[in-house]
Amino acid sequence: MSAQSGNREGGPAFSLGSRAYRAVWQVAWTLLAAWTPPPLHAWRAAVLRAFGARIGANCRIYASVRIWDPRNLLVGSNVMVGPGAHLYNQGAIRIGNDVVISQRAHLCASTHAIDDWHFQLRLRPIAIGDQCWIAAEAFVGPGVTMGRGAVLAARGVLFGDAEAWGVYRGNPASLVKTRPVLSETDA
Repeated sequence: MSAQSGNREGGPAFSLGSRAYRAVWQVAWTLLAAWTPPPLHAWRAAVLRAFGARIGANCRIYASVRIWDPRNLLVGSNVMVGPGAHLYNQGAIRIGNDVVISQRAHLCASTHAIDDWHFQLRLRPIAIGDQCWIAAEAFVGPGVTMGRGAVLAARGVLFGDAEAWGVYRGNPASLVKTRPVLSETDA
């Protein structure tokens, strides 16, 4: 039974095979990547690709980043995922091109059904558009889509979609202004 539909008996949302894969993944990341110096971004991207992540060119993913399941991760080109960022991607996380995810930001692509006796898991994919910035210690909640060029300020908490070129801050995050479109090709 899939995590999307939930296990009505209250059992684990993920199969034994999925849990074994993640255990192997955590050991591999710890041994192959978590201790590596900052300049080894290409090596860490290769490790992620070996475990099923789709990573574009010229990405900088730091050693202290925590990724729940590389198979649920799609990252465009020229992306930086900063130190201590947490991509809790039980559901898919799709990150566009030219994106910055700053230190200790947290993206969570799942939640639990509060109207279910067993609080069954519900996968809610996250989509981050091109040229977005998620600032330090910000939180992006389940099912959120950030339009192209959107910014979530430091420690902001975003549970609804962010419009293109919008700047959001606060908890819950609200639109405070609109960024200028960077060039005609960005419109």
